[in-house]
Amino acid sequence: MKRLSFSALLAGCLLSGGNLAFSQGNAPGYRYGLFETSADVGAVKHPGAVLHDTAASTYTITGSGENMWASADGFHFVYRRISGDLALSADIRFLESGGNAHRKAVLILRQSLDADSPYADAALHGDGLTSLQYREAKGGPTREIQSAVQGPRRLQIEKRGDYVWMSVAREGEPLQSAGGSFRIRFSDPFYIGLGVCAHDNRVTEKAVFSRVELRQPPAPVVESTLETVSIASRDRRVVHTRRAHFEAPNWSRDGKDLYFNQGGRIMRIPVAGGEPQAIDTGFAIRCNNDHGLSPDGTQMAISDQSQEPRRSLIYIVPIGGGTPRRITPLGPSYWHGWSPDGKTLTYCAERNGNYDVYTIPAEGGTETRLTNAEGLDDGPEYSPDGRFIYFNSVRTGLMQIWRMKTDGSEQTRITRDEYNNWFAHPSPDGKWLVLISYEKEVTGHPANKDVMLRLIPVTPDGYGEAQVLARLFGGQGTINVPSWSPDSRQLAFVSYRLAPPE
Repeated sequence: MKRLSFSALLAGCLLSGGNLAFSQGNAPGYRYGLFETSADVGAVKHPGAVLHDTAASTYTITGSGENMWASADGFHFVYRRISGDLALSADIRFLESGGNAHRKAVLILRQSLDADSPYADAALHGDGLTSLQYREAKGGPTREIQSAVQGPRRLQIEKRGDYVWMSVAREGEPLQSAGGSFRIRFSDPFYIGLGVCAHDNRVTEKAVFSRVELRQPPAPVVESTLETVSIASRDRRVVHTRRAHFEAPNWSRDGKDLYFNQGGRIMRIPVAGGEPQAIDTGFAIRCNNDHGLSPDGTQMAISDQSQEPRRSLIYIVPIGGGTPRRITPLGPSYWHGWSPDGKTLTYCAERNGNYDVYTIPAEGGTETRLTNAEGLDDGPEYSPDGRFIYFNSVRTGLMQIWRMKTDGSEQTRITRDEYNNWFAHPSPDGKWLVLISYEKEVTGHPANKDVMLRLIPVTPDGYGEAQVLARLFGGQGTINVPSWSPDSRQLAFVSYRLAPPE
């Protein structure tokens, strides 16, 4: 299908600040301002309705429906068909207090009007919970990324390419990214609009949408979001987001904090959210994304290139900060794992033009080379029982996950698929491997790519089939180093997006 240009679809729109934008006052002549028509979606007991007040520029939507979740939805939808990249924003409020805490007023993209259609929405719930919800496949489950902002006044949903993001604003404040994104492919044209679901099919609920705007997003800048994802539900939660570049989260041993690198420093932030604080690493102020905690949680290994000749070296510092103690005599060396007994570090290093896996005593000393295959061997990490080291190797053509004994013997291939697989991290309970997968055409592990986080079950009999944990825009910096929660129930990672400039 030929894709119509955004300007062609938005006939009659104004040119504002170099971007196509329109609101109720200058929209095409549809029945409901910006939108063509309305309809109930799914099984609803009470018919919905829309009141468009042209003078006040508001949409009051009445909707019934049991839910917008799981594999099917029930709600009232005012919509239009559209194509391309866009951003839809509105102030949202429920007309009456009370009602079901999970009632929803949404800005939504849908592939079709079927109840089980793929969709993405920015949803304000009755209790103030705000989340970015999505169903990737027709009839599939619904997932969500919960915002850290409770009860915002204004929401925005943005689609750029195959990625969707949400922004939020409290009363009197400008829109700020809510953090988190996901990949979902809509075929042109798709549906965009406003919706209300009562979350109780016996009643109806009303919400008012005002200052509704639809526009084409401007040129982007990079934004980073630190997230956690539940292994059981696959739902994600935003911990921290900034228009800055940060990478590679580790989880503290008590499960309360996350560590990541930003601007050459190691930062700490509570898992519950807050402002990150820099750890004192002395002269080491050019830290990269290869860092992690000791088994007892009292120390951190960092990879830093502050000292001449600016080649990455491995150091150990107290977890609360202090003077770095140098471990590797040679560089470049990039830390990746700590043995469960705390006695040995494993890392990737370039020696004589080849990158291989090495180990070295945690107190320093002589390094031991474990791999010698042609091409890159990288990302080594110990199994929880200390018997094996997982690593990724390109020796067979595509990057795949391998395992070996800690002396380098019995190197065995684990994955055999058509992806480039990097950085296998075993869960603390030994039941899972998580890895990041690129398409086979991608060389190396670059940033800003469509990637998947995948889980591989580990059993006494071997390894199960890989399962998709999350699809996202990321790559380099997403999960370079160990990032499991201590209870093996969650994973921390960094996603990225190409966000509109301030």
